[in-house]
Amino acid sequence: MASHCLLVRCRMARSTVCVLLLQTLLPSLIFATAYAQAPAEKPFLSFVRQTAAELRKQDAPPADLAAWQAQRTLLRQQLELAWGGFPQQHAPLEARILETLDRPDYRIEKIVFQTLPGVFMTASAWVPKISGKLPAVLCVHGHWAGAKQDPHVQARCAGLARLGFFVLAVDAFGAGERAIGEQLGEYHGEMTAATLFPIGRPLSGIQVYENGRAVDYLCSRPEVDPQRIGITGASGGGNQSMYAGAWDERFKAVAPVCSVGTYQAYLGAACCMCEVVPGALAMTEESRILALTAPRALLIISATQDAFQFSVGEAAKSISAARPVFSLYNLPDLPRHTVVESPHDYNQPMREAMYGFMTQHLKGQGTGQPIPEPPISLEEPEALRCYPGTTRPDDWLTLPQFAAREARGLLQSRKLLPPSELRQRLERLLGGTEPGAGTGQLTSPAPGTFELQLKPEAGLQLQLVGRNPKSADAGLRLILTGQGSDHPWVREQQRLAEAAGTGWAVLELRATGRMEVSGDRIGKAPDHNSAEWSLWMGRPLCGQWVRDIRLTTALLKEKLPCSSIELVASGTGSFAAIAAVAIDENIDGADITGLLTTFVSDKPYVGQRLADMVPGILRDAGDVVHVAELVAPRPLRLHAPVTPQGEPLDAAAANELLSRLQPAWQENSERLKLTAGK
Repeated sequence: MASHCLLVRCRMARSTVCVLLLQTLLPSLIFATAYAQAPAEKPFLSFVRQTAAELRKQDAPPADLAAWQAQRTLLRQQLELAWGGFPQQHAPLEARILETLDRPDYRIEKIVFQTLPGVFMTASAWVPKISGKLPAVLCVHGHWAGAKQDPHVQARCAGLARLGFFVLAVDAFGAGERAIGEQLGEYHGEMTAATLFPIGRPLSGIQVYENGRAVDYLCSRPEVDPQRIGITGASGGGNQSMYAGAWDERFKAVAPVCSVGTYQAYLGAACCMCEVVPGALAMTEESRILALTAPRALLIISATQDAFQFSVGEAAKSISAARPVFSLYNLPDLPRHTVVESPHDYNQPMREAMYGFMTQHLKGQGTGQPIPEPPISLEEPEALRCYPGTTRPDDWLTLPQFAAREARGLLQSRKLLPPSELRQRLERLLGGTEPGAGTGQLTSPAPGTFELQLKPEAGLQLQLVGRNPKSADAGLRLILTGQGSDHPWVREQQRLAEAAGTGWAVLELRATGRMEVSGDRIGKAPDHNSAEWSLWMGRPLCGQWVRDIRLTTALLKEKLPCSSIELVASGTGSFAAIAAVAIDENIDGADITGLLTTFVSDKPYVGQRLADMVPGILRDAGDVVHVAELVAPRPLRLHAPVTPQGEPLDAAAANELLSRLQPAWQENSERLKLTAGK
């Protein structure tokens, strides 16, 4: 069998590489080093990896083309569902060329066009001065500070244009000129992208759709041959290339760079929210995404010094598993795998490999071997901007503003659901919260105290400590904590319970406290990695917490003499507590401090947990208030509820929230309490 892996040595000067890495790769370096610096595996990560391996252990190549076509159809349906679906009717492009820069061999056009209603994409078209229909390449950027203006992106645009390709470079939603602020360098991940999850439209799906609109624009250009379009990008741009190339069959040549690995390799790494497809591991592995490109041309470029999740070995696993599908189309030489001796990058040897690939498959010339890069000139990033400085229109729609607009529309059109149906929907959105085969062993280390060794799932163990109620007709307060059992707030709750004559138990939520994941915080997301890995499995971390809460309360009621169990939470676990009581009518009430009052936010979340941003909850169930209503008529006490930016509600907002909740309690209004302020 012919070799499918080409090793290329990086010829960039070491000093140049260092400068570029320091200036433009900072976000990628954060993600790349997070895995390498991780200490010995901790319980939650071990559990996640075991669960993921179990999900995919039955994967096997399709027996024939008919079997693959059936798998392909199902996978596309599952992907579209995970991405929240795509509009059936497209907004008009309303494309405008704002300015043109004339260069000896090509011109650069600054362009904006509409992708979604009111949402505009900034772009640059690099148009060769050649007559006739041209092949075209869509260049998508990764986590480079300059987005489409960045030298990494410019270099391949200029090289492709010099080689006779029409090139379109675009800014991804939330990055480049499409960030919240007007300066370049803003990051679109963590709690910015998180605003999209509650509406069920993750950034990965938005990018697939918007890159399809970029193809619509390319097809509208008289210079472009719509039958000869390719896509390429590195890092996050490689991720975009893989998914857009797999989804949109108008891409005839697909070249992801420094991005292909395996889904299971993401578990243990810190990756951008734009790479997350909720529930992906529950449906497939990355190899099947690559296989969706067949029978079109696919080139994967890997770097020898990349992070583990993008490493040569992990990429080789996916390529090897995808190759049998290409063979069903009599394409045993695809996918092609080129390995470059280099760190995470899109450097000259990588570009030259891509030039040869695009020339072969979009021009029908050559054998796909690297083509030397012609002399290229780079522009000043500011000169390429559609809206230099602070000239962007005042009504420009940012990513969180789009999420908030869509969220309000979903809530306005929301139908009143019977409580039973709402509970079922919430259960499904949380990934299933039935305790299942979870077990627990109760011991009494000292008079009046107990310990509960809890095994909620295979490979995971939690420990509760508690004090018995003073009498059989007294209740018990289950204190949920993400700060550890020794936190002052926990101690205060224990004191209050004892003063009231009730028992108490402390449950440290999985992936927090003693089970906290090292390096879990990324930016404003304190639980970025643990929540992200959970999303990959299709089991939001909040749902896992609800499962543990339900199992704990069931076991405590079975094994202890107590009349009732009430949940107590502050901040971390607050929404999980509300959701647990809403779903499980055997839990007797909740006392919550610092509850997030709405998922609707036109700014990035602050002081919130990514675990709570359940994909599709606003679309399929409702807002926090609709979940809280399911607690009625059981007691619910809310203290100092907060906005999406972590600010306590003022008196007016608190009264409005209370008035919205009160109808659910009706004649039991004394069981509903809300106090505002810190």
